Amino acid sequence: MRTFFYKPQPLCVMELNYWILFVAAIIPMLVGAIYYHPKVVGGAWMKANKFTDEDVAGGNMLVIFGVSYLLSFFLAFALVGVVLHQWGVFQLFAMDTTLETVGSDTQILFQQIMDKFGNTHRSFGHGALHGSISTITLALPLIAINALFERRGFKYILIHFVYWLITITLMGGVICQFI
Repeated sequence: MRTFFYKPQPLCVMELNYWILFVAAIIPMLVGAIYYHPKVVGGAWMKANKFTDEDVAGGNMLVIFGVSYLLSFFLAFALVGVVLHQWGVFQLFAMDTTLETVGSDTQILFQQIMDKFGNTHRSFGHGALHGSISTITLALPLIAINALFERRGFKYILIHFVYWLITITLMGGVICQFI
């Protein structure tokens, strides 16, 4: 049986592998370095934003990458609840104060459920599926709404949507497979 983020004994507490979240938070930067490269989509992105080479050369890159990594970590953390069904099971039981009491009815029931279903849908593909669905239902509306009010075109929306589709799909897959 695969070991993952809950301790069967003596406490039934869901534990996250934060190292995987730190790794998943690197994915947006790696994908961005490739995707927004001038020979991939970078030229079209600059044109859609009416940027020049001088525009993108400015700025404090340490701050930009540091804040971007922090926000990517927040995104990875949020994806845990989206891609891992077991997290929802834990949330059902978490408010019961007897969950951590060894031998309590709540702990025994939780343990039985996790023993039977704890490894269900724990694959890269399943996490990637939920990541892509989340991108379509959450990221696309956010990108499009902002773009519409900024008077940006369809190309701008498509460029950013595809970036986030690739990125969140990969993040969801990594989190679901390895956390």
